[in-house]
Amino acid sequence: QLQLVESGGGLVQPGGSLRLSCAASGAPLENYAIGWFRQAPGKEREGVGCISKSGRSTNGVDTVKGRFTVSRDTANRTVYLQMNSLQPEDTAVYYCAIDPYGFTDKATSCPPAVYFGSWGQGTQVTVSS
Repeated sequence: QLQLVESGGGLVQPGGSLRLSCAASGAPLENYAIGWFRQAPGKEREGVGCISKSGRSTNGVDTVKGRFTVSRDTANRTVYLQMNSLQPEDTAVYYCAIDPYGFTDKATSCPPAVYFGSWGQGTQVTVSS
């Protein structure tokens, strides 16, 4: 079973960029669809980008379209979330997770978080001046 560990979070100024990493172990990365989610205090977990088993990326929520991009490096067994033009409302804990049902392979946007499992521990992203 694939296991995931997120890293790369931190404090960034508005307008800045960060790249988060989701390191996988335990199985070939290309056997799984992976999603990136975030959760801010008092809010529901929301998808910010997903990538299918074949490597096709799908969009997250409308508020991150055009700013966040998901990619993967199967040789290094890592899925990335590139975040640009960050704003204070992007402040949240960011998680990666596995889609065991393969919904991501057919979706035009990230499936709901309820379909994902094997969540990582999360990495905090804080956007503030």
